[in-house]
Amino acid sequence: MTLRLRLLLVLVGIVAAGLVVADVVTYNQLGSFLYGRTDQQLASSAPTAQRALSQCLSFGEGAGGCNLRFPPGTSLPVGTYFELLDANGGVVLSLPLGEAQSAPAPALPGGLPGSNGSPASSNPPPAYLSASAASGTHYRVLAQAVEINGQASGTLVVALPTTDISSTLGHLVWIETLVTAGVLLLLGALSWWIVRRGLRPLDDMTETAGAIAQGDLAQRVPDAGGGTEVGRLGVALNTMLANIEQAFAARAASEERLRRFLADASHELRTPLTSIRGYAEMFDRGARDRPEDLATSMRHIRNEADRMSELVNDLLLLARLDQERPLERARVELGDVVEAAVASARVSAPERAISYSHHHPVAVEGDASRLRQVVDNLLANASRHTPPGTPVDVRLGTDATSALLEVEDRGPGVAPEDEARIFEPFHRADDSRARATGGMGLGLAIVAAITRAHGGSAGVRSNPAGGATFWVTLPLAALDGSGPAPEAAAPPATAAPAVADVEEQDAELAS
Repeated sequence: MTLRLRLLLVLVGIVAAGLVVADVVTYNQLGSFLYGRTDQQLASSAPTAQRALSQCLSFGEGAGGCNLRFPPGTSLPVGTYFELLDANGGVVLSLPLGEAQSAPAPALPGGLPGSNGSPASSNPPPAYLSASAASGTHYRVLAQAVEINGQASGTLVVALPTTDISSTLGHLVWIETLVTAGVLLLLGALSWWIVRRGLRPLDDMTETAGAIAQGDLAQRVPDAGGGTEVGRLGVALNTMLANIEQAFAARAASEERLRRFLADASHELRTPLTSIRGYAEMFDRGARDRPEDLATSMRHIRNEADRMSELVNDLLLLARLDQERPLERARVELGDVVEAAVASARVSAPERAISYSHHHPVAVEGDASRLRQVVDNLLANASRHTPPGTPVDVRLGTDATSALLEVEDRGPGVAPEDEARIFEPFHRADDSRARATGGMGLGLAIVAAITRAHGGSAGVRSNPAGGATFWVTLPLAALDGSGPAPEAAAPPATAAPAVADVEEQDAELAS
């Protein structure tokens, strides 16, 4: 049974029970009112009937010659019976009002007031009861103890037919039945519409869940209004679906980055391995017997091995930083680190003008050697991707909470589509894999990883006049040097063996 049907049945059942109770109460109250008014008629007509019947007996008149006269305003229905009973219950005189003498009288029980079977009392109260005649007519009866001819005791019976009362109550039952049925039908139809409208968002949620189960994670539950329980459920489901979609998108992006990373790493490693294998084949083809060719082969093998060693070291560093392995923490004067890196770059590229400006000491908490690697990689990136002789400006400053390092060049700049991915491993603006056009693509990735490990960030922006500016922000150290430095999270327990394997492979390669 569906929730909609259960709600409908419960609602209609409660209303039906309420209507039935109201109908029963109305029926009983109206019946009590009508019978009470009839009892009042009986009580008001009893003295007149007693006097008239007593006179008929006094003058020896029978029922046919007795004339009952009631005061003006007294209205008794046709078929009202008047009887005098002796103490034994025998009929002394019986007179129907407006009916033939042969009309059946109501059947009365024994023990009426004034009879021998009644409780002994000097002044018994009148009794009101219901009785029926052989014809099926129902009566409301007043039985009252009276004296017959001033001596013998007896019972005066006044019986009013309750045909009108029964008709009225029967008509009321029909009206109540029709009204109750109509109200229940109307209420059922209205309740069905209201419940269906109120639970329609649940049907929408079911359809949405089915669409999501088919793989469409972009589906959302229609807004049902946040003021209802169903509306709040819809808002919660949409929030959950958005988080799930974001998590799936992040996982897909991570898997795509991993595949791209493995492909790029394989490509970078395949090139020196191919070169080493080629020079080794030259050695087997006779270069060992030619000293000049042997020296050339060994020199190229050594160069390619150094390139592989550099690549493996960079990959090992990225793995450590991605696993959030803790770095050394000490107070570092960033200006000294940048100045030393700029001096080294000037020696390596004397034809290039490299300017450096900073106005006051800038202290950060971190690893001085890794911070030096950040500056070296930024300078090497500027030198590699700009024409020879292009000037480079290095600036170091601070704001309220961070140190800001900027390396600005006047080269071709960075395309907008490359700005979002330029700090990813192995990404190069030039799709060519040649070393002459851009190295291995790990320098800026290492810059971003080291910066994140220090609690900072890295980015790039294009200059309006041409070129690009690479910037790095790092948290400033406490003034007294005792402030807590941001610590990287401990590496996952399952990731340590992988790093250890890389370190072992690196050691074997170095040996």
